[in-house]
Amino acid sequence: QVQLQESGPDLVKPSQTLSLTCTVSGASITTNNNAWNWIRQPPGKGLEWMGYIRYDGSTSSSPSLKSHTSISRDTSKNQFSLQLSSVTPEDTALYYCSAIVTLVRYWGQGTQVTVSS
Repeated sequence: QVQLQESGPDLVKPSQTLSLTCTVSGASITTNNNAWNWIRQPPGKGLEWMGYIRYDGSTSSSPSLKSHTSISRDTSKNQFSLQLSSVTPEDTALYYCSAIVTLVRYWGQGTQVTVSS
């Protein structure tokens, strides 16, 4: 069974960089055709796709977040990470990592991140 788990801080100060890591088990992040996503949900709002890193290391990000978003990976640890720079309170959200593996959507449990002084 594929499992994903987010890790990182639960509180970040405005203007700092939010760094989150997703640890994957049960599937390799280098398996052909898989894309490993970051998705978030601000309080009271819908899901917002942020970006992904594909099995070959290529990346894509939401146009509205592209200038502040970087996605990377560590294949030796089967992990991928999100860096969101210059955060504001508007970036407070529940952050998920997610992927489709053999036609099934998998989600991490989500990690709540609050941006506040």
